[in-house]
Amino acid sequence: MKLQISFDLTDLDKALSIATQVADYVDVFEVGTLLIFKHGTKAIESFQQEFSQKIILADTKIADRGKDTINLIAGAGADWMTVLAGTSNDVIHSVCTAAQEIKKKVMVDLIDAKTLGQSALEAKNLGASALLFHQPHDEKESRTFLDNWEMVRGNTQLPIYVSGKIKRDTVDQFIVLRPAGLVIGKSIIEAQNPREEAQFFYELCNKE
Repeated sequence: MKLQISFDLTDLDKALSIATQVADYVDVFEVGTLLIFKHGTKAIESFQQEFSQKIILADTKIADRGKDTINLIAGAGADWMTVLAGTSNDVIHSVCTAAQEIKKKVMVDLIDAKTLGQSALEAKNLGASALLFHQPHDEKESRTFLDNWEMVRGNTQLPIYVSGKIKRDTVDQFIVLRPAGLVIGKSIIEAQNPREEAQFFYELCNKE
């Protein structure tokens, strides 16, 4: 199980400083959407230059202009990019095809999927390499988390990464599902000791 740390803030210097602290305990650095909005491809380039030995995922949430976006973001140093499940299959396929041509990978973000099961089922044929599944932030919706997980898991053989409200006191419910990876943001980057927090989650992910 991999640990993906999400940097969804706007201060690039702060993000890089925290990333340096946690670098020993992360598999994937996620350059968050807010960093990309604020700093453009510079944010991706900075992470790639500092952490070239790590996987760099750009949370681009592509919905249109897929091929152009892939070439732009990959050119900045991203290894993975995200595309929204709710966009058209044509866009998802073009994104995945463009990525494969330059040996990059695409994660389909299910956050806006019209039908979770259908999106999961179609993703592999469209060329995706992984899925991103969110636990809803609404407490009422969270009650259906396991049902939604089973719907996604039962319709794909692709690796599934799980995101959303993962903290020390909630992480066990995700670990038992054995996803391909956990995506954690605030619990690490806003911690008093980000390195210690990253180590805690990283060791959990790698526990036999």
